[in-house]
Amino acid sequence: MTTQPDHGQELIPRPERTPDAVRVALARIAPHRLGEMERHKEQVLAAAIADGKIGHLQHWLTYWHAQVEIERRPDLSARHRTALAAVNGTGSKGDPVFRSGMNELTAVEAEAQRAVTV
Repeated sequence: MTTQPDHGQELIPRPERTPDAVRVALARIAPHRLGEMERHKEQVLAAAIADGKIGHLQHWLTYWHAQVEIERRPDLSARHRTALAAVNGTGSKGDPVFRSGMNELTAVEAEAQRAVTV
């Protein structure tokens, strides 16, 4: 039996790694992002058809599974919102607040991706 780290109260259980399960989970916790997910899927499908590589679809599923991980965990979601505010609230990429926000966004995305790919 493996133990999962304690991240506090999770809004929903982690969905299975299937497109339908990830879409249903996103609809429950962040329905405002469904359009974004669909547009991204259409872009990825076009790229996969154009070059014949399924990797585009695998990347799409991993990306959205990680986005659900961020949305379903209040700890990650709060960090993500704070980092986005720092990035969007600065005027320059050279600003230390911007750099710090980008570093935190990268860390949150990496943590979410690790959680869904283990």
